[in-house]
Amino acid sequence: MTPATLAASSATASSAVSLQTPGVTRLLARALRLSCPHCGGRGIFQSFFALRATCPSCGLRLERGESDYFVGAYLFNLIAVELILFFCVCGFVWFTWPNPPWDAITYITGFLMLAGCLLCYPFAKTTWLAVDLAIRPLTAEELAWHREGGEMGERELPHL
Repeated sequence: MTPATLAASSATASSAVSLQTPGVTRLLARALRLSCPHCGGRGIFQSFFALRATCPSCGLRLERGESDYFVGAYLFNLIAVELILFFCVCGFVWFTWPNPPWDAITYITGFLMLAGCLLCYPFAKTTWLAVDLAIRPLTAEELAWHREGGEMGERELPHL
């Protein structure tokens, strides 16, 4: 085999390995570890609130080529925190019935709602990406487009 043939076969093998679609459980587990849901690579966050443009390990563009990609993550974050607080408050009222401390509940839940939205925000982004990858699995053409740094409108991708 020539060196060019070896390089081509290893490139094909590495892209085939990176395109194996993980199961939904694995995608969500990686997302909850704040890793890339596609490959499990670490370091996808620049800071607690800011994602990098691409995954340093697999090259996946973390917004999948859409400028408003994470609008759903904002909604997901808000709903998840509200549901968690709803069940906690219901449980607290149930345990303290017939005299629940309503003033304390009001102030504490207001604070926890704001704190929860801030603390859960990175998890909402990675979870949203994991759910999207489960619904719209990554194709070889899309991954190549992500790695090339293609611009929107440059070419038609099946998911866009």
